[in-house]
Amino acid sequence: MAFGRGSSVQLLAVVIAVVFAAACGTSSADDSPTSERRARPPVIEDSRPKIVAFGDSLTAGFGLTEQESYPYLLQKRLEKDGFNYEVVNAGISGDTSLGGLERIDWVLGEKNVEILILELGANDLLRNVPVEKMKENLDRIIRKAKAKNVEVLFCGMLAPPAVGEEYQREYVNAFADLATEHDVPFVPFLLENVALNKELNQADGIHPNAKGTVIMTDNIYKELRPMLAKNEK
Repeated sequence: MAFGRGSSVQLLAVVIAVVFAAACGTSSADDSPTSERRARPPVIEDSRPKIVAFGDSLTAGFGLTEQESYPYLLQKRLEKDGFNYEVVNAGISGDTSLGGLERIDWVLGEKNVEILILELGANDLLRNVPVEKMKENLDRIIRKAKAKNVEVLFCGMLAPPAVGEEYQREYVNAFADLATEHDVPFVPFLLENVALNKELNQADGIHPNAKGTVIMTDNIYKELRPMLAKNEK
């Protein structure tokens, strides 16, 4: 399963360069590992099979109401299309691949988890975490999920040229390589058609606004729906 979007992917990497370059070295409530969301694990009560949205602020819905977050929008989309799943928002603002690895066991330990939407790595980039270490953490998360017979939908990110050509290449390839190695459905760039569009982003230029989150949800659902259809057979 190759990343292979060619020139369009390269263009997207250039497009988001300004955003990530500006974000590096900054600090916000979103980047804090002691955020309020970390102290409040998701409550899992529904008896339906579960889709766990597992990630950072993009999943948690930073700067949005609960009804504007992508897990909520995904839940509504599933109900509209007749799929009987509960979507659990297990996003924590500021989380890294290491933070995800540290909490994945209790998430997978909940009942009826069938699909994990894995969205982590953006904060590793902002913190200059070595790509090899990020890749190792994500690899372990995927392996843990598969060991529990939980399907994984893997979401990738792009890196700007400002981080250096070698780091940029290794970072982008890490997601595609893991998707190929584990043979899991893959969203190459979660923020495709959203990044750097002022109409679709919050004032920080990084997090999608309500309109942008709708498009981000579309990007995810495009790869998720075939997984659901397969499970329904």
